Amino acid sequence: MPLTTGIVGLPNVGKSTLFNAITKAGAEAANYPFCTIDPNIGVVEVPDHRLQVLANMFQPNRIVPTTFEFVDIAGLVAGASRGEGLGNKFLSHIREVDAIAHVVRCFEDENITHVSGKVDPIRDIETINLELVLADIETVEKRLERTKKNLKSGDKKYQIEYDVLERIHKALQEEKAARSVELDEDEKMIIRDLHLLTMKPVLYVANVSEDEIAEYENNTYVKQVKNFAAQEGAEVIVISAKVESEIAELDGEDRQLFLEELGLKESGLDRLIQAAYRLLGLITYFTAGVQEVRAWTIKKGTKAPQAAGVIHSDFERGFIRAEVVGYEDLLQAGSMNQAKEKGLLRLEGKDYVVQDGDVMHFRFNV
Repeated sequence: MPLTTGIVGLPNVGKSTLFNAITKAGAEAANYPFCTIDPNIGVVEVPDHRLQVLANMFQPNRIVPTTFEFVDIAGLVAGASRGEGLGNKFLSHIREVDAIAHVVRCFEDENITHVSGKVDPIRDIETINLELVLADIETVEKRLERTKKNLKSGDKKYQIEYDVLERIHKALQEEKAARSVELDEDEKMIIRDLHLLTMKPVLYVANVSEDEIAEYENNTYVKQVKNFAAQEGAEVIVISAKVESEIAELDGEDRQLFLEELGLKESGLDRLIQAAYRLLGLITYFTAGVQEVRAWTIKKGTKAPQAAGVIHSDFERGFIRAEVVGYEDLLQAGSMNQAKEKGLLRLEGKDYVVQDGDVMHFRFNV
């Protein structure tokens, strides 16, 4: 299962416009045979300049970027935790994603009504956060009730579980996210099956008007969102959903020219993908040869056999060794042969932790 980021936001904040841009931008990614694209999922290529550099070096028959999934989560309004809007359906969808991209309106437009009658990004954020907190309170209280009964057995594990749940419940009652509670790895495992909504990592997407995207630093609403996000150590990506929908219609040179006209180096969608990638602790390694240069997504800290398993389970099962050269070392050497001659190509075993940018070839025997 690929890791996914769910896009949430109140009505009329630009969420649908952004998701439509993602879907259009991801149309090219649909040629991957392993992708089944549901109507509410946008599969996009992860932008990575290193892929083209490697392609120039190896001159492969094809170039295959890695991909990332965004899920459009509709139906969120105040009262969702009590079943308003799509209510429970919304909550079940958000439980299934790995991270949340929270789209916040940071533009004035008299033609687009705000659900609360006035643009106020912090109130909007707090409205959604409160719904997630309320849903989590209900989940935690149900588990607390069950754990309290199990305490009678005298098994210490239930006391530990109860203590963890109590700490989380206290934070939620104070309208704080579950992720604000410091937990060690064992404690995280205890509550893992609860799929708490406020445990999921969040990044904020400040949606500004087309006129403001080049100088969004002056936008008062964006400043408010950044100050709010800083308090919880979250990242903010500033985009114009309207601009992204226009960019998604363009190809190659036209796309680049349009960005330059707006004073932008890269699209907001590219920055959003990269931010979601970082949020989930993902890195990229490469396989490269005449047949194919390809990028692969893994979690930071993945060891070589498991990284090989991303390609095929047989690679992990029969793993012997990995030939590895770092991207920068390969670039400096100029070719794989030169990298070998300079001793930059290494043989690594089962305990090797794959690094971002590693160019790898796996030896295996099944």
